[in-house]
Amino acid sequence: MSKTKIVGIDPQSPAERAGVKAGETLLAVNGHPIADVLDYKFYTYDPKLTLTLQGQDSVQRTVSLRKEEGMDLGLNFETYLMDSARSCANRCIFCFVDQMPPNMRDTLYFKDDDARLSFLMGNYITLTNLSDREAQRIIDLRISPINISVHATNPELRSLLLGSKRAGKGLEYMARFAEAGITMNCQIVACPGVNDGEALRQSMADLAALHPAVNTVSVVPVGLTKYRQDLHPLEPYTKERAAATLDLVESFAEECVQKLGSRVFWCSDEFYLKAGRPLPEDAYYEDYTQLENGVGMLRLLETEFHGALLMQDEVEAVSSFSVATGVAAAPFIQEMIDRAAGKCHNKLDCAVYPVVNRFFGETIDVAGLVTGGDLMAQLRGKPLGERLLLPVNMLRHGQNVFLDDVTVPQVEEALGVRVVTVEQDGFDLCDKIFETK
Repeated sequence: MSKTKIVGIDPQSPAERAGVKAGETLLAVNGHPIADVLDYKFYTYDPKLTLTLQGQDSVQRTVSLRKEEGMDLGLNFETYLMDSARSCANRCIFCFVDQMPPNMRDTLYFKDDDARLSFLMGNYITLTNLSDREAQRIIDLRISPINISVHATNPELRSLLLGSKRAGKGLEYMARFAEAGITMNCQIVACPGVNDGEALRQSMADLAALHPAVNTVSVVPVGLTKYRQDLHPLEPYTKERAAATLDLVESFAEECVQKLGSRVFWCSDEFYLKAGRPLPEDAYYEDYTQLENGVGMLRLLETEFHGALLMQDEVEAVSSFSVATGVAAAPFIQEMIDRAAGKCHNKLDCAVYPVVNRFFGETIDVAGLVTGGDLMAQLRGKPLGERLLLPVNMLRHGQNVFLDDVTVPQVEEALGVRVVTVEQDGFDLCDKIFETK
């Protein structure tokens, strides 16, 4: 089946009103061939459109329609991309997918490196799988912003990190994008002794030279599971090395503030937690552009939570509860719970449990990788109160399934407690804490 074949049409949509039929294939819009979702979204933005369609009998016809500018046509295709997702051809020495345990669901082993998903879904791409034609299309269609995994700007080092001889060419694309005014948000996965230290300093200098096209850069510590047999030898960050990386990035970012008017470079929250340092204040993070990489996530949560507490009325009591989170964030969550106790005469009945990651290995200490099996094993028999609060990022997006395919109902049954998921939002956390009896 052609990936641009229409499999359904939304009721009362512009396409339905124009007489477009399910089963037809969309060939072109205003004379522009449609290859995938990027073409489709770009060329259907205008209010006046002429669609070239091909019926199942191979006969072509044109349909003209009018709609509001930017309004979706209401066409549904076999896949969201109107094409197959492009898998990654790299062999990154730190790739988390390569460190997955066996026998998990197939989707967890798929590595994507698709520029379309970068623009549409916020995924990070390396550019090593990008052809010259695709790079030019990004420029021609003004696909911006895009998210790029850089890791190092030295071509030889980047080739080592990504396990690809084409890795250096990706930086040439970045220069082309910068010249064309394409905004890029970047990330650097820092590996101790490989691409931190002086290599990181050089990477920051090279990326800063592309500002403002390079808008923000996050520096995050490599995540290492216990499943690294036959992989490149890497070590986790120690407290001392995390502190040294923080010093380097913060110092360079301060120079950027003076020269460019923005920090541009930020370390993720993990670096502060590993170094045992307090998180910067709210204003430090500017627009929080790198939240998805864990940059300022805890600070924003705390800021929102403080605002929610100011609006929270004092109460006599709330139903007893517990909170489970990753080892790294547990002290931070405990501080917020302690602050919330002031709203109920310091009688908040709550326990915060840091869950050690036995599934992936104890070097993994973030909440988003806690599994249902570890929750059940470590919380069974503990005083959990009437409800157990869990961050929603422990679960598969939009579902009630943990990474190990354990479900929320299974956890509830095993622990004998009601599970309440909390959004990554301080206001939602406050609401869930002050659930009344």
